[in-house]
Amino acid sequence: MGRSEGWIRVGVAAMVGAVVSMTSAVAETPRQTIADAARKVVKIYGAGGLRGLEAYQTGILVSPEGHVLTVMSTVLDADEIDCVLDDGVRYRGTLLGADPARQLAVISLDAAELPFFSISETEPVAVGTRVLALSNLFGVAVGDERVSVQHGVVTARVPLEARRGSYEVPFPGEVYIVDCTTNNPGSPGGGLVDWQGRLIGMLGKELRASASGIWLSYAIPAAELARGYHDILSGTVAAPPARDAASFDPVGLGIVLVPDLLDRTPPFIESVVVDSPAERAGLAPDDLVIAVDGRSVPSRDAVQRALGMLADGDPVRIAVVRAGRVVEVDLGPRPPLAVGGRAGTPAGEQDQ
Repeated sequence: MGRSEGWIRVGVAAMVGAVVSMTSAVAETPRQTIADAARKVVKIYGAGGLRGLEAYQTGILVSPEGHVLTVMSTVLDADEIDCVLDDGVRYRGTLLGADPARQLAVISLDAAELPFFSISETEPVAVGTRVLALSNLFGVAVGDERVSVQHGVVTARVPLEARRGSYEVPFPGEVYIVDCTTNNPGSPGGGLVDWQGRLIGMLGKELRASASGIWLSYAIPAAELARGYHDILSGTVAAPPARDAASFDPVGLGIVLVPDLLDRTPPFIESVVVDSPAERAGLAPDDLVIAVDGRSVPSRDAVQRALGMLADGDPVRIAVVRAGRVVEVDLGPRPPLAVGGRAGTPAGEQDQ
């Protein structure tokens, strides 16, 4: 072999080695990005468990002191909120407050020096930005398993005009629309990051577009998260109602529940009062009340407490299970707390 041939082989080997090295570096980058981002994502478990009311969702760490930002939902309406980190360590979460307009909530963990996403200096991203969505999708990562990861791109930035059932979302701001399917159980509250691991936004609730009825895969931009987080900590938004708020008898709305024969008897409707908000809304005997104003209500007592948390005149929205389907109804404004006696005659009993 001549010297020139030898140098050619050495040169080719060096080039091949460089290409392999570059390919390995590129291949490792997404894994490293995902691993780093996953350490800042929290799996959340709380209230729920019924069809349409999952007992799990996701949150993101936004401070080293253990502040977790997530979506406001029925999952958080629990005496105990279980939060699991990427390494499987579990914490008991405390709900610090909520921002109803942005549908955000902050949970506090008794921890320190945790990895966290910075949300104070995040700039908006352009349409076409490649993204990774990390979440507690379908609740399959129950221990130290890594959260689920989806990849896609930001396809649009538009005002959020969405609903679930008859419930219209109160958030008027713009959101990122992504082309990966994030509108699944467990995804709400997850982190949306770019391919450098910077937080872009937080995955939103399972909602349909108001105009088309199509399920939306969207994320609330990080700038809105920062504003909501600051408002909650500074107390400029209302704190969550006390869990020991005064009870309100649902008969004041025309709902007669089955007697509380056992501890935590499921809140089935026994009858409805004639010409009452309940009758006008179409509620019927044997409907099972599962939520009041977005709060899970597993018992008759929970229904009364959830109604008591509303202020006089607040809209009363409840969800019931009927023939295997979830039906959401609006009962109109809540009467004053003093109203609670049986006003009227239950439907079907007026002729007896």
